[in-house]
Amino acid sequence: MDGLEDFFRENFSHRGEVGASVSVWKDGEEMIVLSDGWCEREKIRKWSAGTLVPVYSATKGPSAATLLHVLSGKGLDEETAVGEVWRNFPLPEASFAELLSHQCGLAALDRVADVFDHRAVIAEFERQKPEWKPGEGHGYHPRTFGFLLDECVRRLVGRSLGEVWNEVIAKPAGIDFWIGLPESEWGRVAKLIPGRAKPSVYEEGFYAAFNTQESLTRRAFSSPRGLHAIAEMNEPKAWAAGLPAMGGVGTARGLAKFYQFAIGAMDGPFSDKVRRALAGLRISGDDKVLLRETAFTCGFQKDPVDEVGDKKRKVYGESLAAFGHPGAGGSHGFSDPVSGISFAYVMNQMELSVMPGERCAGLVERLG
Repeated sequence: MDGLEDFFRENFSHRGEVGASVSVWKDGEEMIVLSDGWCEREKIRKWSAGTLVPVYSATKGPSAATLLHVLSGKGLDEETAVGEVWRNFPLPEASFAELLSHQCGLAALDRVADVFDHRAVIAEFERQKPEWKPGEGHGYHPRTFGFLLDECVRRLVGRSLGEVWNEVIAKPAGIDFWIGLPESEWGRVAKLIPGRAKPSVYEEGFYAAFNTQESLTRRAFSSPRGLHAIAEMNEPKAWAAGLPAMGGVGTARGLAKFYQFAIGAMDGPFSDKVRRALAGLRISGDDKVLLRETAFTCGFQKDPVDEVGDKKRKVYGESLAAFGHPGAGGSHGFSDPVSGISFAYVMNQMELSVMPGERCAGLVERLG
């Protein structure tokens, strides 16, 4: 991990970082925790290892693990048909593995529903015609993913996914990461700062589609309606809502610790079978929404590989076994079952990117 701390410090002096933390764990122990900067641009509160920050889609990993844990508790698994739990699901014969790996074509809703109205969103899903079916490819579900998982958990145990995560998984395991942040923790939350950088050349196709009205990409990132602006994500209403696709709030230490449990480096809530589902590749290829090649497990991403099995990118480090999930703006978390390492990076200066940018990527490169 030579140079990791130097690069982290240089993020503040040379790359525009405002406040950030990075946490690296190995074999059940935190090896590195670095924190610096400020919780807001005005430099009112110093950033610390205990600073919480919204992490957008980095929430999807803990959410997927929660659903799989609940399924396991009911004697079900990722191969169970979603229709066994949710009778009116648009593709009742699709498996939970296909749902969790973005294969069910429900990335966007045709009709308007508010992001804070769970019942209205579910009603629209039950009327929605999928854009594609399992076996016809995959496409990232940036916002709808959380509602799909949440509804299944509610039908299985009568509680929201966020409640199960917070009370059954995170609290007993000492994971400082929340899906539905209680008021007692609001004072620890950093203020997100809108991104200024231009998107990378690699993502130009995505952003062209994102800015095209009625494109699938634009529709997927626009539905359900609401919480599109950074200012909205800085409000307690967003933190407390417990949105499993994008509403998680946590520390780098908490997110990295979760990934230790996800690979079995620490004894915790997840069975061997659940951990295999978290890590095992389900689909790889051209993504209909992100317009790039992506690879998914049951709820997590992996780096795509080329025809000879080498990584095309190294968002998740060197190992082909590694898996994790980034969040819009730059947050990131992953683990590697081979090395026993888990990593998380959280910050408040947003980047215009759906994948980790230079500030995070440079840290990942220095993990060794």
